[in-house]
Amino acid sequence: MGKSRTKRFKRPQFSPTGDCQAEAAADGTEGEEDDGPAAELLEKLQHPSAEVRECACAGLARLVQQRRLCPGLARRDAVRMLGPLLLDPSLAVRETAAGALRNLSACGGFEVCDDMVTKDVMTPLVALLKECSAGLNSNEMSPHEKKDENRNSVENIANEAVNVLWNICECDSRAVSVFNKEGCLEIVLKYLSRFSTNVDLAISVAYCLQTVTEDNPELLKSFSAAGLRVLESAMLSPVSSMEYLLLKTLVAGTVWNLKDLIPSKSQAEIISAVLKILAEVLEMDAGETVVQMKEAETQRLKTAAETEEILENANGDVLIEDDEMEEIPHKRKARRKTFISDLLPPTDKELRQTTALLSAQQTALEIIVNMCCSEDPSDDEWEELSSSDESDAFMETSLSECGGQLLSPLCLSHEIHTTLTNYLIPKKIVEKTAFPNSTAVDICSKNPAWKPLIRKMNTIQCRALICLQTLVSLLDVDHLGGAPALQTLAQHLSQLLFSRPDFAKHTDFAEAISSALRALLQTMASKNISQCMTPDQLMTLCKAGIYNSNTGVRVNVVSILGITGSVLAKEDGTFETLKTIGCFLLEVATKDCSLVVAGEALDALFDVFADGKEAEKASVQIKLLSALKEFQPVFKMKIRKEGRSKYSQEQLCVLDNVKMNLRRFITYQETIEKRLSS
Repeated sequence: MGKSRTKRFKRPQFSPTGDCQAEAAADGTEGEEDDGPAAELLEKLQHPSAEVRECACAGLARLVQQRRLCPGLARRDAVRMLGPLLLDPSLAVRETAAGALRNLSACGGFEVCDDMVTKDVMTPLVALLKECSAGLNSNEMSPHEKKDENRNSVENIANEAVNVLWNICECDSRAVSVFNKEGCLEIVLKYLSRFSTNVDLAISVAYCLQTVTEDNPELLKSFSAAGLRVLESAMLSPVSSMEYLLLKTLVAGTVWNLKDLIPSKSQAEIISAVLKILAEVLEMDAGETVVQMKEAETQRLKTAAETEEILENANGDVLIEDDEMEEIPHKRKARRKTFISDLLPPTDKELRQTTALLSAQQTALEIIVNMCCSEDPSDDEWEELSSSDESDAFMETSLSECGGQLLSPLCLSHEIHTTLTNYLIPKKIVEKTAFPNSTAVDICSKNPAWKPLIRKMNTIQCRALICLQTLVSLLDVDHLGGAPALQTLAQHLSQLLFSRPDFAKHTDFAEAISSALRALLQTMASKNISQCMTPDQLMTLCKAGIYNSNTGVRVNVVSILGITGSVLAKEDGTFETLKTIGCFLLEVATKDCSLVVAGEALDALFDVFADGKEAEKASVQIKLLSALKEFQPVFKMKIRKEGRSKYSQEQLCVLDNVKMNLRRFITYQETIEKRLSS
């Protein structure tokens, strides 16, 4: 209630299969409780044959993608049975066991991850990570003919294990404590240092590091100068492929989490270096990339098919026999790989690269939100500031040169805001709020392997809208381009909103765009900038949004109505519109099932009818005073009855404040009615 609040992003759990529920629904298996296959597979985990154990792990890895089965597998002690297999004598079993635990932790959610920690999966997992680290050292000294094969196996196992670690640390603070105490930082930084030869492993580590370094002061003490140099090396890698863009974006997020380690003399350069990477990522047109990459894939497959046909015609059966002989040793490994999802989809390179770009853009937007929301400077911290936009200076001052006075929160915020503007990031974010490229969506919808990218593109749009909300709330109007730019932005958001008549059915989009619009209208009202939405558009938005099941959407549309109504109350000729707004807000306040929404509606009524002749006349006409008097005891009773069981302490404090303001507003309205009737 009151001012809109900016939203920090926690790293979401990465589902190795993209969307476990969607996949289960597509298979027609969602909701099935038949655990017969699970029981059989769990039994085979104890089989003396390594190949049988491997196949059982692979089967479980696929089975847990049906999210409804995860709790049942947890109850059957799947974790206790899979955990020891992380240290199985067979490397293949280790990899598939880690893959099964990875999928279980990603698809099972917080409860399953909590259960995994309770059942001590961290002990064998940490042991495996340490063995992989030692294995990489020994492989460097192994005979040449075995070196590559052993190294690849160890790195594949490490990749699966790091993903299990990431998923669990995302969900459970006990796992983060184990990470801190068991020296996992040094291990994963060693893996990250191999980014030039194994970018997939490096990306997994970077995701994990971004998670464990957030709000973890204990871990910050463990960062050595050598560890910081590893991050610096990865972040400044000259390679520009899309996988490396994702890696550099994730490392940039980790570096930002470590800002308290960075001395004030280096913070401006490091902020600039981080934002330069994010700007580079956001500069790319994801829709065009999808189109180009799909064309490249089509051409590559066509060329490969033509080449294969030519070779077959030229060599006949001999080539086929040679191929069969070559493939036999790798058949088991290939079969296993079809069951274990990689961090990036284990398909053709064009899809991998496109997926990496979309993930990088989503991550970049989330980092920007967190950077802007990380500080809460007080009013007395203003001081003379100087900023630098020369990110190349980052090379001159290494991350590893730690110590010294930190910038004050306000200095840091000003530095971020200035650098955001220097890199034109607000403009790039507005561009990302547009609907995904229709050609790209059409291409993806026709290809099953590419279809999940549609959801990723929609997610980027929603993240951009939330990022826009943050920037509009926190940046000075001048940093946003002044009043004309805000009016243009309001028109852009209105067009997005009304070009999708069923917007209220798409909850993520509805919440994101209503949050952005709320913040924008709030800023424009506070700066006396004329608003662009007509009363009809406003009521269309509110009538559609108020029936959304998401509380956030309902709160936003009520707040938008309050902001616009308070502006109209100061203008002439708005009597009828104010009556409509008042009746709508009264209905929401008295009938919405959520006290949070009802409280926001009351707040909006206080704002709209606080002042102005038109507002005074309208309040009398809609009998606002009598309606509020009748509702006041009901509101108090609901707070007493539902408050502690349904709402947080913070929400209860706000509701108590609304309750007090309601009493005062009723007294104020009584004064108005007496004056108007005399």
